[in-house]
Amino acid sequence: MALHFPLRKGGNVLASISDLAVFIAVAEQGSFVGAGRVLGVSASAVGKRVGRLETALGARLLQRSTRALALTAEGATVLSRGRRMLEEAAAMRAELERAGRLPDGLLRLSLPPIGGVMMAELAAFQQRYPEVSLELDYSERNVDLIEEGFDAAIRVGTGDGGKLRSLALPGFRRLIVAAPDYLARHGQPDIPAQLAGHRLIHYRSPNSGKLEAWPLADAVLPRALVCNSVHARLEFVLQGQGIACLPDISIRRELEDGSLRPLLNSENGEEIRLWLLWPSSRGMSARLEAFVGCMREWAAACCG
Repeated sequence: MALHFPLRKGGNVLASISDLAVFIAVAEQGSFVGAGRVLGVSASAVGKRVGRLETALGARLLQRSTRALALTAEGATVLSRGRRMLEEAAAMRAELERAGRLPDGLLRLSLPPIGGVMMAELAAFQQRYPEVSLELDYSERNVDLIEEGFDAAIRVGTGDGGKLRSLALPGFRRLIVAAPDYLARHGQPDIPAQLAGHRLIHYRSPNSGKLEAWPLADAVLPRALVCNSVHARLEFVLQGQGIACLPDISIRRELEDGSLRPLLNSENGEEIRLWLLWPSSRGMSARLEAFVGCMREWAAACCG
């Protein structure tokens, strides 16, 4: 039996949807009294609403007896499809409410400790949505978004295996770089093996305590300096103190103005993917939805 709202001449769609919600409550509670208790109305009012729905549909939905109520075949169909209709109506109402106002409030983001990551994109988002305040937490730690109250996270590597919703973003490459002044004094390495005779600046993870590997195979990498800051390594390299391996997104300006030069063909290395992650719950705030939308636009523009 095909059922649509409204079926009878003069029927009202909104009234039918409201009556449908009452019918679903009756089906779930098993009685008019139980539905009335949940809805805060009398059992007789519930009975009238169900009767009105049956009239609108032209079908009996419930078999009534002195002891219990039972769904008819038509009632089972209305219950199944009606639940989906109510879910869709709720989603439509939420979407219209979000569309009716500009996003505002606090948006908390967790980001990897990579200098320059997302700076241009975050600035563009704030310019587009000035009522949204950003709180940025830079850490290698994989924060628990829900438990720690974050709206979303930018992470390096892979997605979250289905636990969170995810969006692939443009990535970055790790470049081996040095300042022209350093190369003028110490010479430019043409093959990885020649790095053994140079001053190398390394990164140690504050979480794991391990040195970050360079995108080179079987090369001897001496340690002139070790630190856990992208900014510190960048400053030492710019001052001609050695060679470092840095994310290209952290040194865009320096590469463009020539104050740093890529070495050993590292600019053609493997791209490391960035991911946007956010909770999969349905109650997405307007500000988070706006942020995800901006990230989708950026990813589409970059990756086409």
